[in-house]
Amino acid sequence: MKRIAVTARPDWQEQMARIGFDYHSIDGNYWQEDACYLFNEKQITIIEDATNELHQMYLQAIAHVIKTGDYAMLGINDDAAALIESSFRNQQFSLYGRFDLCFDGINPPKLYEYNADTPTSLFEASVAQWYWLQAQTGMLADADQFNSIHERLLLEFGQLAHTIGNHTLHFAAVSASVEDLTTTRYLQDVAIQAGLGTDYLDIGAIGYRSHDGKFTDTKDTIITHLFKLYPWEWLLDEPFGQYITHAGTQFIEPAYKLLLSNKAMLAVLWQLFGNHPNLLPASLDAKQLTGNVVKKPFFSREGANVSLQHNGSLLATDGQYGKEGYVYQAMQPLPKFHNNQGKEVYAVVGSWVVGHGAAGMGIREDSTLITKDTSLFVPHAFI
Repeated sequence: MKRIAVTARPDWQEQMARIGFDYHSIDGNYWQEDACYLFNEKQITIIEDATNELHQMYLQAIAHVIKTGDYAMLGINDDAAALIESSFRNQQFSLYGRFDLCFDGINPPKLYEYNADTPTSLFEASVAQWYWLQAQTGMLADADQFNSIHERLLLEFGQLAHTIGNHTLHFAAVSASVEDLTTTRYLQDVAIQAGLGTDYLDIGAIGYRSHDGKFTDTKDTIITHLFKLYPWEWLLDEPFGQYITHAGTQFIEPAYKLLLSNKAMLAVLWQLFGNHPNLLPASLDAKQLTGNVVKKPFFSREGANVSLQHNGSLLATDGQYGKEGYVYQAMQPLPKFHNNQGKEVYAVVGSWVVGHGAAGMGIREDSTLITKDTSLFVPHAFI
């Protein structure tokens, strides 16, 4: 695993805007095209195998929680638990998720967390970095990329089309967030390519009809199937959340993703699969761990409210999360590189699951050990 300097296309901003990547320069320099991470085929296989195994372990962990009923310690109430059990028992359609992994190309990948409910950087990983690779010359002219995300999404949506027939698949997100909107619109476009009838509306525009208990769009059409780029824990806290159980809407992602994306599940995984090479020790009790420890809220987005002790210093991010509780995970430092300006950066592998299998990856890097919303996206290739 190497970070190498490459030549950026002189018109890369125009090229990215042309494919709909409108936030390539959010915060100034989000998309990085003057470097890439280089892997060999064996390293890619290691990431793929670890991703598939971790996903299956998470599914086993869900079954364990359902069997034991240990929801309270995970910050999940009875209403949410009922939705989780129903969706898991019925194996409701699951589209995608992203593992954040620590991988240096030598040692086994280590799991940081599973973004299984509302993962972003999808468009970057699926489309933007693939277009970047097609434009490469020189040593990367014959390189490949671990990236079948788009094709796998088409396949999954195609299977869904056979299931829902003539029903419309609605898509909803917070439209004011350009990243969420682009991700959702991209998925809507893939669904259309797969033959589904679709419609988009802002998450705040969803209505509720009291006379029949149905959720509706702005045309008063019943929403039978809904992809929502909106966290389940937020959804259940909304005034309409109380109506979800009886509304009859099938949600994508399904309610059991509330459990998969709960970082408290890291402690459950360690309980079930302790000493697995892809896991880090984790517990709901900080006293059970020794050495440097990372403290994470059960639910959070983009690295908010995470703190860690490292070399005698405390690193922390702020935010509004943590009311449900915290999980503690042994610290595994990210691999360190130097960017083109000679500054230290840390890289995390985002390995994508589409359906129930590994589909591709992307690389985000940051100037600190906590990857957060200011992270940069750097493409990858393997030779």
